[in-house]
Amino acid sequence: MQPRLAPRSRTGAPTPRAAEPIAVTSVVWARTRHTDLIIALSLGLVAFAASTASAGAQSNEKAEIAIAIDERGQRAAGIATTAVDVDTLGQDLSFPGAVVVPPHQASVVASPAAGMVEEVLVTSDEPVKAGQLIARLRSPQVVEAQHLYLAALTDERLAADKLRRADALFKVKAMSEVQLVLAQGEYTHALARVDERLQIVQLMGVSPADIEVLRTTRKINNSIDIRAPKDGTVIERTVKQGTRVDAAAPLFTIATLSPLWVNIQVPTSRMALLQEGKVVALPAQGARGRVIRVGRTIDPATQSIGVIAEIDTNAGSVRPGLATSVSVRIDGTTTNQWAVPVAAVVRHRGSSWVFVQDAKGFRAKPIEVVSEAGQRASIKASLIANDRIATQGVMALVAELAENDER
Repeated sequence: MQPRLAPRSRTGAPTPRAAEPIAVTSVVWARTRHTDLIIALSLGLVAFAASTASAGAQSNEKAEIAIAIDERGQRAAGIATTAVDVDTLGQDLSFPGAVVVPPHQASVVASPAAGMVEEVLVTSDEPVKAGQLIARLRSPQVVEAQHLYLAALTDERLAADKLRRADALFKVKAMSEVQLVLAQGEYTHALARVDERLQIVQLMGVSPADIEVLRTTRKINNSIDIRAPKDGTVIERTVKQGTRVDAAAPLFTIATLSPLWVNIQVPTSRMALLQEGKVVALPAQGARGRVIRVGRTIDPATQSIGVIAEIDTNAGSVRPGLATSVSVRIDGTTTNQWAVPVAAVVRHRGSSWVFVQDAKGFRAKPIEVVSEAGQRASIKASLIANDRIATQGVMALVAELAENDER
């Protein structure tokens, strides 16, 4: 059979053949495959970045860290362990506190008018009774207020007489109704003026008995008697005899001294331990009380919160201004609270840790220290009763923990 020759053009040159279909299909398949590879690589990079970020986030969290060390290494490092104990005894925590007077138990006695303090009849730390005379003030404003009150009384009497005459004349048709209405309005206005001036005199501290004497005798007094508003103790006196004062200037502070408050400064690491109703004690003074308020803000300078406890005075052993130590009993029956030796707790990366023994060595476990007393520490951690923790040779494990951070 003769081989098939390629067709030739009229000039004798071979005529070019059309592209083979199988070659076109191969090119399309290659390009599609290339695109799929690019997409797959992109998705792989995204997944790798996500897993890296997740791993980084997990590494930033406080998690257990495995430390591989065999028994020979443990003996060489002098590592000894002990079993953890459930903390059922509780702890007494001490915090600094200051005794203050509750605000609602203190009353400020202010000057009712501008003037000069003529007499001061009490001093600081002196007990007083409600209504007791504690000072006397001489004031020209009081004189003016009494004068205006007497003038208002006079105007009220004149307006009343005018209204009676107008009413009588209206009844006999000798006065118009308009004139009667005007007389009624003047009398109403006079009554309102009397009430206004009376209240001003009362606000200046003039007693009802003195007002009645003023009304009947029409004799003006140039001084005001300042009296205690309630039973209590004078805890502050800000004036002395002969002092000139303005209206509303504070003169005395009188307070009831039982019960009292203690402002307790609690570090932020311990603020979860104190709640409303918690019993507190002042061991040095033999007083007891309960927490009534827990602060909602943190002092940026001391990184502590303010807790207020209401306490009894124990027959006067607790007094305002006392700086004392406040004892709070923390029960040890909460979940995951354990008693361990203080030597087993280490600080690393700003956290507290213990080293829990396992088959491969130890696991560094982050914990929360509740309290420390003597050689024992109360901690919160995810432990079980059979766990053993390192108590000696701990520095060798700390070194391994630090080396693990550098990897």
